[in-house]
Amino acid sequence: MPTELEELVEFLHHGNTEIRQIAAENLVGYSTAQPSLFKYNDSEPVRDLKLLIKDYPPIAKNALTILINISEDTAVVEALISDDAFMEALLKRISDAKEPHADLQCMLLANLSKSDKIPSLLTLSRPIPKPLSTSPLAIDQLLDCFVKGASNSYNPNATYDYLSYLFADMAKHESGRKHFLTPRPESGAAQTTSTSTSTTTSESSEQVLPLSKLTVFTTHPTSPIRRRGVASTIKNICFDIPSHPTLLSPSEEGGLDLLPYILLPLMGSEEYSDEDTDALPEACQLLPPDKEREGQNDIIVIHLETLLLLTTTAEGRKELRGKGVYAVIRALHEQVEEEGVREGCDRLVQVLMRGEEGDEGYEAPTMPSGMKALEEAKKVTEVEEDQEEQIVDVL
Repeated sequence: MPTELEELVEFLHHGNTEIRQIAAENLVGYSTAQPSLFKYNDSEPVRDLKLLIKDYPPIAKNALTILINISEDTAVVEALISDDAFMEALLKRISDAKEPHADLQCMLLANLSKSDKIPSLLTLSRPIPKPLSTSPLAIDQLLDCFVKGASNSYNPNATYDYLSYLFADMAKHESGRKHFLTPRPESGAAQTTSTSTSTTTSESSEQVLPLSKLTVFTTHPTSPIRRRGVASTIKNICFDIPSHPTLLSPSEEGGLDLLPYILLPLMGSEEYSDEDTDALPEACQLLPPDKEREGQNDIIVIHLETLLLLTTTAEGRKELRGKGVYAVIRALHEQVEEEGVREGCDRLVQVLMRGEEGDEGYEAPTMPSGMKALEEAKKVTEVEEDQEEQIVDVL
């Protein structure tokens, strides 16, 4: 015989709107306190909740909140991400400029990105949500949402900040890293014009690296969620060692010119010697006296791990030494006393100051510098408890 709570979840598919609303509202608390409740009757409540995200806004909000909270369960995640109709409903609402709960849907999508099936978004084609995007690819549309969400210029109800966690998880996959580093038309897709007699494709759009749309947000002024997710995306892409020349080379050479976007969050209002200042990337020179360093230590650590990964090759180490990275890390170590930050500084300095084979007094390490940097970074960064790995809960 069903318990009272099991009877309550059965009302999620009731034909009466008011009853569905009351049921969903009362079940929100149980999504964190008793998530197993939603596996009742072979997970029937989960199937109901998938439909309720399309219900009236108050019902949809509670349904989304419940799904976010119970998506810590891998079985729930697989049930959601394997449902093509549900994923299309989710993507449709995220890209809707009038959707009141777009941020909740982004939170849910970020939780679903823990699944190994998430790279399917890289090739998933869906209707083009003009004027948001001109690309039929879901990933391009989500990138456009994220960029425009920074200023609320697309949907005044949404910031799309949690999509940065999706991008970070996507960058853990080789196919995801490849997408972020493959030049594409700035619009996201080539423009195709059809007439009754011919079809022409315009390729006049400037080719840009998708990752370049994200790097500017390492210093976003208000959202640590956005900064953390973007920092994690960059770090995960840096595990692709062959891409380092592209990441470090200047934009006029087709590169990303990544270094300033990593160094600026690490820098405060401290003054540098003329010699150190001249060595720094131009964007990092002569900063205003009220310049503030990144306030979240875990984000600082992510950037330090990224720099460590960029020392994997001799060319990368040379680039970092020549661009004044040591001076920035020295100042950071002096100003921030948090243990994780200081340990990250120490690891990076050890690599930068070690020298290279052929230098006078050089002693070969037991493991090559690049591999040591990579292995040390992996030990710290590929841990499930990392902030970007955590499931988002709505309380």
